[in-house]
Amino acid sequence: MKKLIDQLTVLVMGVLLLPLQFALAMFHFRMGRAKAARARGDKGAISIELALAIIALVAVAGMVVAALYGLKKKVVEKVNEDPKYDGGGAATP
Repeated sequence: MKKLIDQLTVLVMGVLLLPLQFALAMFHFRMGRAKAARARGDKGAISIELALAIIALVAVAGMVVAALYGLKKKVVEKVNEDPKYDGGGAATP
């Protein structure tokens, strides 16, 4: 049973991380195109590809920040519920 739960966890995490994987793939694709434009000497294409790569990188950073913020909320709720931590909701004075 534990093995099945572990496999299900891996599948669910894969689905949740799919947007992040897509954004990283987009970033690598744009950087490859920027390198190709640099090899051709096309300055206009270089600036466009770098701008698009920065947009993809900002999207990745935003997803990481959102994930960390969600994790922080869960941890704060658990700490507030646990009576062995001072200041928690169930702590005795």
